[in-house]
Amino acid sequence: MNKLNGQKAYVIAVDMGYGHQRAADPLRVMAYKGKVINANNYPGITKRDRLIWNESREFYEWISKFKKVPFIGEFAWNIFDKFQTIPNFYPKRDLSKPNNQLKYFMKLIKNQDWGKDLIARLEKKPLPIITTFFVVAFMAEYYNYSQEIYCLATDTDISRTWAGLNPSQSRINYFAPNYRVEQRLKLYGVRPEKIFLTGFPLPTENLGGENLGVLKSDLGHRLFNLDPKRKYINVYKDTIREQLGKSCFPHSRSHPLTLTFAVGGAGAQRELGIDIVRSLRRRLLKQTMNVILVAGIRNDVNKYFKDNIKALGMSQCLDRNIKIIFANNKEDYFKKFNRILKTTDILWTKPSELSFYTGLGIPLIMTPPIGSQENFNRKWLLTIASGIDQEDVKYTDQWLFDWLDSGWFAEAAMEGFMEAPKFGTFNIQKIIAHKYGETRRMKTVLQY
Repeated sequence: MNKLNGQKAYVIAVDMGYGHQRAADPLRVMAYKGKVINANNYPGITKRDRLIWNESREFYEWISKFKKVPFIGEFAWNIFDKFQTIPNFYPKRDLSKPNNQLKYFMKLIKNQDWGKDLIARLEKKPLPIITTFFVVAFMAEYYNYSQEIYCLATDTDISRTWAGLNPSQSRINYFAPNYRVEQRLKLYGVRPEKIFLTGFPLPTENLGGENLGVLKSDLGHRLFNLDPKRKYINVYKDTIREQLGKSCFPHSRSHPLTLTFAVGGAGAQRELGIDIVRSLRRRLLKQTMNVILVAGIRNDVNKYFKDNIKALGMSQCLDRNIKIIFANNKEDYFKKFNRILKTTDILWTKPSELSFYTGLGIPLIMTPPIGSQENFNRKWLLTIASGIDQEDVKYTDQWLFDWLDSGWFAEAAMEGFMEAPKFGTFNIQKIIAHKYGETRRMKTVLQY
């Protein structure tokens, strides 16, 4: 097996929404030249390939927004969602038959040479591929890429589209972010030896190494805010000390209660952010809490937030205890987002790939799911008891603080920390180093 000459792998995502790039970003440390390649937006991409990718991205953004149109929007979305539906897990059965979405993607690869240019460019300096989007893995296999192919699933359950036409004969390796995805891939016909249960890659700056020193310290401070009446902390103090260590046991407040609301890549839920601010207006004007609104890379959402906060007569709160996170590119956005997570007590968002971020000890308030995969993410968060559905947003000022007073948010934070995967980034690094690097004789020990 060829050594990597100091480089580890091509890390490849797609520039569509945030999910696939957010999953790839923590792996930047092991990427060739420290860069994540976007399969739909790399230097020199052919016009034909760019057109195919753009049509897919633009349609998804359009249908996400169109879904809000009364009656016909919901109907149109339901038709679209059938193409990406995840089948019921039980009864366990052979689910290896390809679905229509997979056949459509493979037809584009075979008939229009989709992705051939990308794979040919990578072949000039062949390194293993780690991709967070299944189509890239299919391209690499179809065009006989000479090195290993790894595909990282980005949700808590996945549709049949993630496995190839003949999964039992496929070369593709999979990094499964949780147990359900590992079992699901087997039902789809993927050979067990091609599946690695790694967990989802979380940002290392929020972890603090494999001892999780930064995470535990942040969680300790968070628990103090999440349990103002110490109903959970007093009952489970021994568990907290055992899990976090005595030095991280919550004794004092390091920051005001902080609620972070994050919109998705299409920016379709921006109105909800303002509804939250409106309901919490009294507390925000008194500076008893913070709200962070995450606009991502969408300046239209950034402007919408600012204009509406001013319209509410709350200009004095901007950049004080109402902060807006916006960046011109996703790499900078991810850095800013990871930074504010350290002092985020509650994350309010749709059950997307951010569901895995409950592993950082952050409880989630979930907006209504959009699409089959988000339904399964929601179910997973409810199962591990670290997420709840949002109540009527108009009354956030009431129900949010009832949940806080009950100690439930503190319990949810600990459940997320204990039950959700946290070591995905380290596990993927270990697998690649073990198989290709100087430490290839080392026994790879994975933690979940």
